[in-house]
Amino acid sequence: MLKCIIVEDEKNAQSILLHYIEKTNFIDCIGVYESGLDILQEIVQTIDFMFLDMELPELNGLAFLKTLANPPKVIITTAYPDFAIEAFEQAAIDYMVKPFSYVRFLTAVNRIRATKPTIDDTEYILIYADKITHKIKRNDVLYIKSELDYVSIVTTEESILTLGSLSNWLEKIDASSFIQIHRSYIINTDHLKKIKPNAVLIETVEIPIGSTYKSIIKKMYS
Repeated sequence: MLKCIIVEDEKNAQSILLHYIEKTNFIDCIGVYESGLDILQEIVQTIDFMFLDMELPELNGLAFLKTLANPPKVIITTAYPDFAIEAFEQAAIDYMVKPFSYVRFLTAVNRIRATKPTIDDTEYILIYADKITHKIKRNDVLYIKSELDYVSIVTTEESILTLGSLSNWLEKIDASSFIQIHRSYIINTDHLKKIKPNAVLIETVEIPIGSTYKSIIKKMYS
């Protein structure tokens, strides 16, 4: 499942995109925003791509894209074809001119899908610790915890302590099921059992939710 957000200030355009997304079984929309200024960086880290309108209030689409340190894949939506070259220079995957049909929409999202690694490519990760390289299944990881200059990779079978930072591991693990919910924790939402006001339960382990990350959980599961 590919996770996306919609950044679009026109209600009609929002409705059309949401309708098309509902018809497409491999896309999940986790949020709709009328301005890029409303989006937390933490939200951007959890998605595979965004639908981005060019004509936004306060900050246009491409200007907003330039503010992101690690932008996700982007499908530009606009009523004007004039910005296509600049959009592709900003690494947009596709450029849809309104109004667009479901067939045109599907063509664009299939381009996103084609750039997503297959399950076979991402089934395992390698962890180097104590002069040993561990090969583990990605989905066996329950959570990752920061330990000063190290991180603990906690799996269904063991806990492995290795050098690194949470930000590096969030990028390395590169899967939509992994999200950061605290300055010291990344969780695998495939193992999420309960959500409490200030914590989540990953299998039998309770992990705190940082105050700045509560909105992520709320948007994803409300």
